[in-house]
Amino acid sequence: MDVRPRRSALYMPGSNARALEKARGLPADMLILDLEDAVAPDAKEAARHQVTEALTAGGYGSRELIVRVNGLETPWGRDDVAAIARRRADAVLLPKVESAATVREAADLLTRNGAPESLRLWCMIETPRGVLRAAEIAAAHARLAGFVMGTSDLAKDLHARHVPGRLPLIVSLELCVLAARAHGLAILDGVHLDLDDAEGFAAACRQGAELGFDGKTLIHPKTIAAANEAFAPRAEEIAFAEKIIAAHAQAARKGQGVVVVDGRLIENLHVVEAERLVALAAAIRALENT
Repeated sequence: MDVRPRRSALYMPGSNARALEKARGLPADMLILDLEDAVAPDAKEAARHQVTEALTAGGYGSRELIVRVNGLETPWGRDDVAAIARRRADAVLLPKVESAATVREAADLLTRNGAPESLRLWCMIETPRGVLRAAEIAAAHARLAGFVMGTSDLAKDLHARHVPGRLPLIVSLELCVLAARAHGLAILDGVHLDLDDAEGFAAACRQGAELGFDGKTLIHPKTIAAANEAFAPRAEEIAFAEKIIAAHAQAARKGQGVVVVDGRLIENLHVVEAERLVALAAAIRALENT
């Protein structure tokens, strides 16, 4: 698994030229240029053209650029995928994925339209069937790089209430984290809908980080800073990780497989996680300095 920063992923409506321009200066780690939910049916083709033009123009720095296309079963989906295949995007995001077959079909479309191997696929998991088939979907194709949770649609389908702590969604969230990690994928948490609920948003970010998500999808730029803070390694975590790495290396030179650091028994598995945290912190610094 790579350690690319994915703390904040901001949805930007593909039909809004001003938003696409503004996104070039926002400190989000990822931008999801949206051709699906944020675009009315009669604006789909114009939005596709606008997004492809924005990708061609560039200017988004080192941010990871993902285009959420319309479903392949819609009148626009297959043309969306074809249009993005040779543009300057990092990935195509498929909505409401419920089977491995959908992933393979999209991957085949990308290949037939000349997409480089570096252009990846991400999947929205936002229905009960998608959650229950998450492991199958995660193993579907080598182009697949990550999952995005669609918690609003999922809650609707479950007839679940939006409550603090998100207890009705916890099983679904963790099933998808398990599937993603089992297959080396990244995974992003769903959006927080109440833009006036700063405290609730911060709590949801903390919970997402604790559950194992790489970052959170966002619907407004004012939430970027809080997400970036919540999903970044804390200074004390980085310091302890560096101490673990150094102590374990010293012990290894002496032929020892374990070492005690600040009263904690440290084995190789702890070193692997420590190295990931240190690498992630370095990647965040590099991104913020571009």
